[in-house]
Amino acid sequence: MEELEITTKEDITKVEGCWPATLKIPPSNAHRPPIWASLEEGDRSRLAQIPSYDAHFSHMWEFLEEGFNQIMSEGVNHTHYVALYTVAFHFCRLSRFPFVFPDLWYASERPGAYVLYQNLLQYFNSWLKVLKEQSAAMQDQPLLQYYASEWARYTTGANMINRILTYLNCHGVQHWRDVGRTDMYPVYTLALARWKAVLFDDLQAKTGRLVGAVLGLVRCGCNGERIDYSVVKEIVGSFVSLGLDDADVKKALLDICKGHLEVPVALAVQKYREPSSEVIFTENNFSKFLKEVDERLQEEESRIDRYFDPATRIQLFGGWQVPAPSYLLKEFPKLHLHDKLEDLRRLYAISMRTHWELDQLRTQFGEHAKEAGMNVVSQLIGEGTGSADGLDLGKYVDALFEVHQKYSKIAAECLMGDVGFRTSLGKACREFVNCNDATGPSDTKPAELLANYADRLLRRKDKTADEGNLESSLHRLGVLFTCIEDKDIFREIYSIGLAKRLVYGFSVLDEAEMSVVSKMTEVCGVEYTSKMERMITAVNVSKDITDRFNRNMERDTGDLGVNFSIKIFGMNCWPLRLPSTGFVIPPEIFSTYERFSRHYQMRHSGRKLTWLWNYSKAEVTTSYLNRKYILMTSSYQMAVLLQYNKCDTLTLDELIAATAINKDILIKALVPLVKAQILVSQTTDQYDLNPNFKQTKTRVNLNQPTRVETRVASKEVLNTVSEERKHVIQAAIVRTMKAQKTMKNQALIEEVVLQLSQRFVPNVSDIKKAIDVLLEKDYIERTDGAADTFAYIV
Repeated sequence: MEELEITTKEDITKVEGCWPATLKIPPSNAHRPPIWASLEEGDRSRLAQIPSYDAHFSHMWEFLEEGFNQIMSEGVNHTHYVALYTVAFHFCRLSRFPFVFPDLWYASERPGAYVLYQNLLQYFNSWLKVLKEQSAAMQDQPLLQYYASEWARYTTGANMINRILTYLNCHGVQHWRDVGRTDMYPVYTLALARWKAVLFDDLQAKTGRLVGAVLGLVRCGCNGERIDYSVVKEIVGSFVSLGLDDADVKKALLDICKGHLEVPVALAVQKYREPSSEVIFTENNFSKFLKEVDERLQEEESRIDRYFDPATRIQLFGGWQVPAPSYLLKEFPKLHLHDKLEDLRRLYAISMRTHWELDQLRTQFGEHAKEAGMNVVSQLIGEGTGSADGLDLGKYVDALFEVHQKYSKIAAECLMGDVGFRTSLGKACREFVNCNDATGPSDTKPAELLANYADRLLRRKDKTADEGNLESSLHRLGVLFTCIEDKDIFREIYSIGLAKRLVYGFSVLDEAEMSVVSKMTEVCGVEYTSKMERMITAVNVSKDITDRFNRNMERDTGDLGVNFSIKIFGMNCWPLRLPSTGFVIPPEIFSTYERFSRHYQMRHSGRKLTWLWNYSKAEVTTSYLNRKYILMTSSYQMAVLLQYNKCDTLTLDELIAATAINKDILIKALVPLVKAQILVSQTTDQYDLNPNFKQTKTRVNLNQPTRVETRVASKEVLNTVSEERKHVIQAAIVRTMKAQKTMKNQALIEEVVLQLSQRFVPNVSDIKKAIDVLLEKDYIERTDGAADTFAYIV
C-alpha cells in the first residue's frame, strides 16, 4: 500500500479525496515543513497517535469514537477530519478478528465494515439515550427548544460522520442492501432511524409531548403573541426527515409529518377558529364577511409560511363558519351581476382553501352566463322588428361577444382561470349561441346567422370595414365560431359566400379572407379549410393568367374592344353550379371568347374549360340616351340588352330564340330590367326598350339575387351537408375500427362522437345507420357470440 507523506497544506487536502492512504509522521528531529508550524499542539499529538493500518481494531475504534464525540459536540478541524477518514478506511479493510460471525455470511465477507457498522449503531444509541434522559422532565416551550437545538447538533454531526465513513457506505452498506438487507442503512440514514426509534418514539409516539408543545406554540401565535417560528420550522423539518423508506433511502415519506403533526394541528386551529368565524358572519353582510375571512386567512398563510416548508405545508383553512348553501348560491350571482369583481376574487380564493360549494358555484356560474346570453338576444329582438327575420347581425354578434367576454374576464381574473369554471362557461356559451330567440329550434340557423355576418363583414361595401374596425370584428367572429356546433354547415354557407366574393371581386381585403380561414384552421384543422385556401390561391393565379392574356392580345392584335378579365377555378373545390341552360355567346364578345380559349389550350393542353355563364357579369354602356349609364348586369341580362341593338321591341319567344336561354331563367333575368324601367312590358310577353330611361346614379346594378334564389341555395346547402355527413361518419367508423380492430357498439359510438365533435355533433341514429352501411359493404362484421361487438375486416 502506498504511503502518503504530509509535507504541505495541499497534500493534506488531497488526502481527503484519497481512498487508501497512510499518514507518515516525520520524526521529531526531522526538518518541519511550514504546515507543521501552523498546527496546534493538540493536532500534533493527535496525528502522532493515529493507529496504523495494521493496528488492533479496538484501538482504531477508540480513536474514531473520540473523534465522533468531538464532532457531535464542537466539531473538528481539517487535520483531524483527514485522520478520522483514514482510520475509518483501514477499519473497513480489516479481515481478522478474535471472533467469528456464525450464520452471518454477509458479515464474514466484509468483517471490518460489519464491526464498524455495529459499533456505530451502538454509538448512536448511547448518544440518544443521554438525550432521552435529559428531556424526560421537560414540557412545552423548553422541550421544543431543547429538541430543536439537539436535532440541529445531531444531524450536523451525523452528516459529517457520514462523509467520513463514505467507504463504509459504498463498499459495505450498499453491498448488504443489494443482497436483501434493507434494514441496514447508510450512516446518515442510520442516525435518523436511531433518532426516531430512541428519542422520537419516547417524546411523541408514546406520550405526544412534542406535538402538544407545538400546539401550544401555534395557539400563542394565533393569539398574536410573538413566538420563535424557527423552532417550529426546525421541528417540522425533523418530522419530514424521519419519514424513511426502507426500500429507497433517498425517498422522503410524509407519513410521520401527516400522522403526528398535520391532523392534530389542523383540528386545533379549526377548534380555535370556529367561534370567531361565527361572529364574523353574523355581524357583517356578505361582502364584509368575505373581506374579513380573506384577511384572516392571509394572516394565517403568512404565519404558516414562516414555519412550514412549501412541500409539506399543512392546510389549515378549514373550520370557518360557512353560510348555508342556499344563501351562498343566492349571493354569488349578485356579485358578477353587479360587477363586484373584488368580492368574486375573494370568494373564489376562500372557496379554494375551504372547499365551499365549488361544484355548485361552477354550475351556477354557467347557468347565469347562459341566462345573460339569452336575455341580450331577446332584448335585441324586442328592440327591433320583434322577429328574427329583421335581426341586425352586427348588433347580434356584438351582444353575444360582449356576454362571452364579460364572463371570460371574470373566469380569468377573478376565478383565477379555474378549469371547472371555464368548462362551465364554455358549455353555457355553446348553449346560448346555438339556441336562442334568434335561432329558434333550427339546428342550422346559428351557423347560417354567423356565416351571413361573416359575408357582410368581408364584402367591400360593409361600413364596419370603412370604420377601421375590421380586425376587431374578425376577432369576434373567430370567438363565436368556436361556440358553433354545426361547423360543417357554417363551412358550406361560408364557402358559397367566399366563392361569390372572389368571383365578383367583392372581398374587402385578401388578408382579411386569409385571416378568417386561419382562425378556422386553428379550431378545426387543415382538412376543414383546405378547399377555401385553394379558392383564394386560384383567384391570385387567375389574375396572372388574365394579365398575360391581355399583354399577348395587345401585342398581337391591338385593342380587343372590351375590357376582359377571367377567373379559372377547379371544380373539385369551388361550390359552384354548372349552367342549367343553353347560351348563345353574343358576337360582341365571341372573338374574345375564342382567343382566350385558344390561348389557354396552348398553355394547358388536356384541360377542358367549362364556361360558367351563370356566374359571369358584365358592364354595358348605353349610347341611345342623352346621358350615358353603366348597367351592371349578369351575362344573361347582357345577352338580352345586346339584342336591342337591332330593334327596339322583342317578344319573349324572340329573346329565347336569340339567346337560347331557358324560359324560366330568362324571365328571372328580365324582371330586374323591367323593374328598373330599362325595358317596358305593356303587352304580355313583349318587351320594349325605354327611350325615356332615367336614373340619378350613373352606375345601375341590375344583377341582384332574388329571395327565392337565396332560399333554394340554403336548401341545397342542407342537402349537401347531410350527404357529406354520411361519408364523414362512415370514415370515422372505419378509421376507429382499423385502429382498435374490435369494439363494442356503445364504445364505438362514443369514440365517433368524440372525433367529430369539433365539426358537428352527430346523431346516434345517423351513426347506427352508418354502421349498418359498413356492415353491408364488408368493412366491419359482428363477432361470433357477441351481437354488440364489431370487428374490422382486413
